[in-house]
Amino acid sequence: MKKILLASCLMATTMVFAQWGGGWGGPQSSGSVPNSDKTADVNYAGDGKAYHTLDIYIPKEAKESYPVVIHTYGSAWSFNNMKGSADLSTICAAYAKAGYAVVTPNHRSASDAIYPAQLHDIKAVVRFVRGNAAKYKFDTNFVAVSGFSSGGHLSSLTATTCGLKEGKSGSVTVDLVGDLGEFTSYSSCVDAAVLWSPPTDIYTMNPISMGGSGTMEGKFIGVEREGNKDKWMVASSPYYASDDDPPIIMFHGTSDNIVNIEQSQELYDSLKNHNVVTEFVKVSGGTHGGDKMNATENLNKAVEFLDKAREAKAAAVVVPPDTSKQDTSVVDTSKTDTSAVDTSKNDSIPPDTQSIAIPTLRLPTLSPVSYSVYSLDGTLVSRSSVLDKSRLKAGVYYVVSKSATGERKMFRIVKD
Repeated sequence: MKKILLASCLMATTMVFAQWGGGWGGPQSSGSVPNSDKTADVNYAGDGKAYHTLDIYIPKEAKESYPVVIHTYGSAWSFNNMKGSADLSTICAAYAKAGYAVVTPNHRSASDAIYPAQLHDIKAVVRFVRGNAAKYKFDTNFVAVSGFSSGGHLSSLTATTCGLKEGKSGSVTVDLVGDLGEFTSYSSCVDAAVLWSPPTDIYTMNPISMGGSGTMEGKFIGVEREGNKDKWMVASSPYYASDDDPPIIMFHGTSDNIVNIEQSQELYDSLKNHNVVTEFVKVSGGTHGGDKMNATENLNKAVEFLDKAREAKAAAVVVPPDTSKQDTSVVDTSKTDTSAVDTSKNDSIPPDTQSIAIPTLRLPTLSPVSYSVYSLDGTLVSRSSVLDKSRLKAGVYYVVSKSATGERKMFRIVKD
């Protein structure tokens, strides 16, 4: 009898969400991603489970490699095989058209496992992308996450928990990384996030009822909200916001009656308080997905945000000098490969042509002639022979040190 009642409640809830045109996450387009080559049903965990498969869309325009966007479907955490309806002809199509490889993963539903299993799945996807860069022509210098509704929630957590092994609130501790897949030695951090109608703070959002059988959020967390604040807090991305979070943009409809717009506002405010590069697009009259949310203007804005984040990261990467020519200048990609510019006379570092990893390093041991400090968007903040953090505003910065011998090193600092 209990099973019959539960099935009836789930069917009723499904009918409610069906009013928005597809799935519990709201309207999401299926079909295909135009002008791309698809590789389907790749298992990213090596366990043969359908809920651990993903599809890959590579733009038809031939390039040596492609920056990556991982886009996750919305389902109120309730479906484990919706990658074929992950906004393919809208959001994913816009990414692919702009030259991004698009990865659409499945993940475990709340019926398969409770949180943080779903976060472990998405982080395993990030590591899979890095571990398979050569095979699929992924440019892992830039890996972003994107997601709609509950997919946006998982993407927001992926972005804000970089570098954290555990999430703690009160007496509750959860593993934020997991050990899924064969690429556990790779980073699960990302370089940007695009969130579409996302729940962010599970504890404060308007609950989605399951018709008398609790809430979607309660099923996802494993317990209902009352008396379990700590268990809900460790699944909330504003709780993890910090100075070194990647750039994040949010799109939310003012008429969204599934996920209240205050959810995006809360994350936006938390990120701004930590000086994170972030934008919040309030879509007038937009509901939970649909044509207004997926308007060309918004799709273009999302792509522009990703492009800017990618350019800012590239601008902060130092190209190693060509020591065979005793030339310690940075390559100017607007000219030939052998020309160079003197960064002491420029306001920003030109984009790299030989990208190297951006490490979070301690202060260099060289005796520098100067330190050049850049904001995350590549703007020169200061240049001095002494690195004085007290003169900086709170935030995250890239610093380039130039030694007396002309050798350069780049590292990142955080000013509290």
